[in-house]
Amino acid sequence: MKHDALLDTRHTQTFPPNKHSPFTNIVTVRNNDPSIFRLANEIENVENNGEMLITDEIESSAAAMRPDKFLHLSGRELSKLYRATYVRRVSQQTGKGKIHRKAALVVVGNGNGLLGLGEGKHDDSLEAKRMAFSEAVRRMDYVERFENRTLWTEMEDKFGSTRIILRPRPVGFGLATNPIIHEVFKVAGIKDASAKVWGSRNPYHVMKAVVRMLLPGHMPTLMGNGLGGEGRTMEKGRELRSVMEIERDRGRRIIPLHT
Repeated sequence: MKHDALLDTRHTQTFPPNKHSPFTNIVTVRNNDPSIFRLANEIENVENNGEMLITDEIESSAAAMRPDKFLHLSGRELSKLYRATYVRRVSQQTGKGKIHRKAALVVVGNGNGLLGLGEGKHDDSLEAKRMAFSEAVRRMDYVERFENRTLWTEMEDKFGSTRIILRPRPVGFGLATNPIIHEVFKVAGIKDASAKVWGSRNPYHVMKAVVRMLLPGHMPTLMGNGLGGEGRTMEKGRELRSVMEIERDRGRRIIPLHT
């Protein structure tokens, strides 16, 4: 059998039956360095040897396994990113009562066209923010801006019961928007724009709707409304249009996929 350097590098851990599951589980993680089982193996080895594990060692190992330690950016680069955070309290109804946790929605960017959205849930609000921040960094993508300052064209979208209209503005206009949209625009590096929000002004819906409108691939051409609605042809009865006209209608550039 031929050796595969990528698939043969793996970490395997066997979890015996416990109070949560009556079955034995084997978890295999490939191409993972450092191992996510490192802290569990350290604790198990110390318990088997009858030694006492110092709390500082556990905390240092746990800190090394945080999600933000596996990102492709250095700590200095992460500290320079702009953030917009929204935290709320969520509850899960069970047969024995409600389980309360914190849910964080974080938008990160470099203030120059880079934007990402992430969500995280945890008992601790700080840990929820850290999880959401890590996911947002991994999902960052570039936003197309006109003259590196404003939107390409007017855009409209609906998310739940929230309807938003974004409009480009001339140089020096500034940001005349909802406070949540204002924070997202600052993170993305948009300096001149206006926006109007109808219906629900839930910060969670507003933030997700704006990020979905700015990032590419939201509403493909000739693919219904791009939101899972009717699959009708939006160009029916219209003549052939130029690439520039389609780009202005969509609010982003068209990237050719054929070489």
